[in-house]
Amino acid sequence: MSIDTLAQEHPGPHDVSHIRKVAMWVFLGSEVLFFGSLITTFLLYRTRIGDGPGAAEIFDIPFTSVSSFILLMSSLTMVMAHHSASRKDWRQMRVWLVATAMLGIVFLSGQVFEFTEFVEEGLTVSTSPFGSSFFVLTGVHGAHVAVGVLLLLATALMSFTGRLRDGEGMNVEIIGLYWHFVDVVWIVIFTVVYLMQV
Repeated sequence: MSIDTLAQEHPGPHDVSHIRKVAMWVFLGSEVLFFGSLITTFLLYRTRIGDGPGAAEIFDIPFTSVSSFILLMSSLTMVMAHHSASRKDWRQMRVWLVATAMLGIVFLSGQVFEFTEFVEEGLTVSTSPFGSSFFVLTGVHGAHVAVGVLLLLATALMSFTGRLRDGEGMNVEIIGLYWHFVDVVWIVIFTVVYLMQV
């Protein structure tokens, strides 16, 4: 048995794919602290509405629940994309990656619509501490979803050139970790920001 074959069967601690996965976990750990600080800030200012509307007056829980369900279903399509990549079924992988990205876009569209409605009802970033902390928290999360959508679409495009085959789906796995993290963060935000405030 050659050294190359042995290295492929038993990757060491300095294996590139292993290092990339650890790097993603470290990044997500820092993101937990970041979102934790944003959520804490929102909780501190949630009752300081000033002259603007409060959560109970403007939140449309059924609408946001549907948007949340759509984002959570994207985790399922992401799992299917990773499964297809592990089987080296590149066509199916691309289908599931694009499906995940489309669900993310639908969620973002819902968020843009929701923000527009809130502004029309008098809640803006400068209306009150509640408005500022709400828009910053949900807006930053939306930006993370947008980055995830771009990563998904870029990965799908890269697969056409064959640049994912050598990694055996590791790129898809790393993006999957990021995408699942974004979904879990939204569950926390939806519970703390929407459900607990009404």
